[in-house]
Amino acid sequence: MKALVLEEYNKLVYKDMPEPVLSAGEVLIKVKACGICGSDVHGMDGSTGRRQPPIIMGHEASGEIVKTGEGVTSWKAGDRVTFDSTVYPLNDWYTLKGHYNLSDGRQVVGVSPVEYKRHGAFAEYLTVPQHILYKIPANVSFEQAAMVEPAAVAAHAVQLSGIKAGNSAVVVGSGMIGAFIVSMLKASGATPVIAVDVDDAKLKVAVDFGADLIVNSTKEQVADVVRAHTKDRGADFGFEAVGIGATVNTMIDTLRRGATGVLVGNVSAKIDFPLQKVVTSEIKLQGSCAISGEYEIVLDMMASGALKVEKMLSAVAPLSEGAEWFRKLYNKEGNLNKVVLVP
Repeated sequence: MKALVLEEYNKLVYKDMPEPVLSAGEVLIKVKACGICGSDVHGMDGSTGRRQPPIIMGHEASGEIVKTGEGVTSWKAGDRVTFDSTVYPLNDWYTLKGHYNLSDGRQVVGVSPVEYKRHGAFAEYLTVPQHILYKIPANVSFEQAAMVEPAAVAAHAVQLSGIKAGNSAVVVGSGMIGAFIVSMLKASGATPVIAVDVDDAKLKVAVDFGADLIVNSTKEQVADVVRAHTKDRGADFGFEAVGIGATVNTMIDTLRRGATGVLVGNVSAKIDFPLQKVVTSEIKLQGSCAISGEYEIVLDMMASGALKVEKMLSAVAPLSEGAEWFRKLYNKEGNLNKVVLVP
C-alpha cells in the first residue's frame, strides 16, 4: 500500500509500505480521508517527542471496512466508519470506570513515543479494534467524518468542565479545537463566549462558530476586555487550546475568583505557572485528555446540522501531496485551517 511516512524529522516520504495484518477483533479499513492535526505538524519536527520516526502519522480519519477479523460480529465489509484516536483496553480499571482515555496501556493511532509505535491513517489501509469504531451517518461525508475527532476533543473538554447555561466562558486559542470548543459552549447555553487569539483570521473563524466576542491579544488587554463583559468579575470558565505558557497565563488572568480553567492544549511539557494567582483566587484547574465517549454526540450534531465542521475545511488534497501540505501548515502559509488528505 501507499503511505505518507515520517522517515526522519522534517522528512515525509510518500512510499510503498506493507499492508497492515488483520488480527482477531479488528477490522481492516480502506482510508477515505485523514485530517492533518496540529499535533502531527508539531510532531513532524520532533518538538513534542511523540512522533519518533519512522512512523505513519494520522489519527483524524474515516473510511470503509473492507475486511473483518475473527470475532467481529457487529461490523461488516462496506460499513462507513470513523474511529476513536485512542486504542484502549476493555478490562482496564479506568475503562471500567468510564475513563478509557486515562486507561493503562492505551495507545494513540499514528503516534510513537518511547513506549510504543502505532502506525496511523496517512495510508491506504489501517487496522483498528472493533470497539473504537463508530458508524458514519448517511448524510455525513468522509471528509466531514475526518473532523469528528477534534470536535470530540472539544466536546469532552466542555462536558468535563461542568459548565451550565448562562455561565460566561473564555476560549484562548482559536484554531480548530478552540473553534469547536466555542461551538460546543454555545450549544451548552454559555454566554458570553469570548474567543482569544493573536490571528485575526482565526478569530473570524471563531465568530463563524458562534463566538459572541473576539479579542486579539496583540492589540488589546485581554483580561480588561473580559472583565468589561462579565460584570467586572472575570469569566466563570476558561478553556486553553494552545498548550504554551503564555496562553495558559492569559486564560488564568481572565478568570474570576473561584472559576474553573480547563487545559486542553498539550504542546509544552512544562510551563511557568502563576501559582499565587491560582491559590489566592481559588481557581480550579482541570486537565482534559482526548475523548471519552463523545464521538456519538458529535456525529449526531453533524448529522442534524448543529455542527457544521465543513466551515473549517481549507483543502482536500491527495495523500501523495501530503508532504507539501505539511510544509504549508508548518510554515503557516495561506491562513489554512483543516487540510484533509485522501489516499
